[in-house]
Amino acid sequence: MSTILYARVSTLDQNLSHQRDQAQAAGFTIDEVVADHGVSGVSTRLAERSEGRRLFDKLRRGDTLVVRWVDRLGRNYQDVTDTIRHFMRQGVVIRTVINNMTFDGATTDPMQEAVRDALIAFMAATAQAQAEATKAAQRAGIEARRGDETRYRGKKPSYDRATFATVVDMLATGAGASAIAKATGLSRQTVLRIRDHRADAEKALAKWEAAPAEV
Repeated sequence: MSTILYARVSTLDQNLSHQRDQAQAAGFTIDEVVADHGVSGVSTRLAERSEGRRLFDKLRRGDTLVVRWVDRLGRNYQDVTDTIRHFMRQGVVIRTVINNMTFDGATTDPMQEAVRDALIAFMAATAQAQAEATKAAQRAGIEARRGDETRYRGKKPSYDRATFATVVDMLATGAGASAIAKATGLSRQTVLRIRDHRADAEKALAKWEAAPAEV
């Protein structure tokens, strides 16, 4: 029986080693890492990714598939729910690093199955909603910059894209501001600003990402 970490790194700001380090820090013993780079979780289904496709051939009954959160499998509701249910039918256990969630097909109790499936659906829907909200905020940031590249950018955010994504993911799973601050190294006030004004936080980050490097 193997424990395989699947990582999806969609931007230059995201880091494969960070996802592996998070998993190991959470107590997982990883036998193998399978990773896709530069792949969108919105437009590309897991089975259509070069490395994600390998999981369908590699995973066997009794194996454990570890992901940082379900959004690494994808940010499309139907794809994520179909994928998790497929692996459960194959006898594979799916575990998340964030919140240490476990999904498997071991239970035969209908009430437990209903609760499990509802939670899977909620997490998959949240992953898609996050992606849609982020895209909307990015569009707003682009519009704000359009036509004036010398626009005052304001104070540089204390977080990068990867940290911002981690905060958003942990907020979606119900983590508190203090726990998120401890996990990311940000101040509690910064976490609360991202929580309460996510579009503005995304816009500020986008302004600094798009600006030319300062010499």
